[in-house]
Parts: sequence; C-alpha cells; structure tokens
Amino acid sequence: MTHLHMPAMLGFAGYSGSGKTTLLEQVIPRLKAHGLRLGIIKHSHHSIDPDKPGKDSYRLRHAGCAQTLLATKERHMLYFEYDHVERQEPTLDECLEQLKLNELDLVLVEGFRDQPFSKIEVFRPSYGKPLLFPNDPHIIAIATDGELNQEHSLPQLDLNQPEAITRYILDWMDNQ
Repeated sequence: MTHLHMPAMLGFAGYSGSGKTTLLEQVIPRLKAHGLRLGIIKHSHHSIDPDKPGKDSYRLRHAGCAQTLLATKERHMLYFEYDHVERQEPTLDECLEQLKLNELDLVLVEGFRDQPFSKIEVFRPSYGKPLLFPNDPHIIAIATDGELNQEHSLPQLDLNQPEAITRYILDWMDNQ
C-alpha cells in the first residue's frame, strides 16, 4: 500500500483589498529560503485567461478542448474549460486534486475563506470591514496593521513584519 504524503495547508483569509496577495508575495520567498516546497491555490471571482490570443495554445484551446496542457521546459499550464451553464465554482478539493501533493510541504490558499481549514486572517481596521475570526473557528492568527477593538485569544501578527509571520508559519508547521 502506498502512503500518500499530505502537505500542510494554510489559508490567508480576508476581504478583497486587505493585502493577502501582498503578504503572500513577501512570505513565499522566505518560506522557500527555509527549504519548503510550496504550492498555492488562489481563488478568484473574476474570469481569467493568461493565454494570449493568436498563440497556438490559445487557438487550440479555443478550438473546443475541455482540457489543454501547455508544456515547456520551464513550466506547464493546465487549462480546464467549463460549461458555465452547468458549472459551479470549483471546490477547494477539486483544486487540490490538480496539485502533485506528494511533491509539496505546504499548500498556501488565498480565498476559499468559508472552507474548514487553518487560516491566518489578514485584517486592516482602516477598511471598516468586520473581523472574520468570530465566525470562523479555523482562523489561527490575525495579521493586522492596527489595533483590534475586540477581545480575542488568537496570536496577533504585524502585517508589516513578513519575517515574523514566516516564523509563525514555520512554528505552526512544526506543531502539525
């Protein structure tokens, strides 16, 4: 029987514009410098198409294939085309199935904030949005650039200190 390696999974939850991507952009190279093999899943509510009209891959994909894999020696991209009439948003599990989990130590997730997995909340009081942690027992820490006007027992991380947030993530992984 083969044992499937399951990497740790940690989400970054917050409202749009709170700085999740910026924080991940700062934390990812620091985690990689510690030798971690990282994967990321970013959920978007917007339509995306990183392919370019006129390129062979774009032309072939738009000719009608349900799945297209574009492969080069530097990277490959896998496209899934969905019938929007019948298709719901992809689930987190469906996205995880696309990753080679046995080759990763940590999967970072931006989005899917309503799913039950460990998350760091990214919160900026100046945005005037409510905190997520009171309604999400899976939030394990809050990264913020201000003071919280609410009692809590969660670790509070300085959003402007990515090295300290990286250390928190490494410690969290050690305790998994």
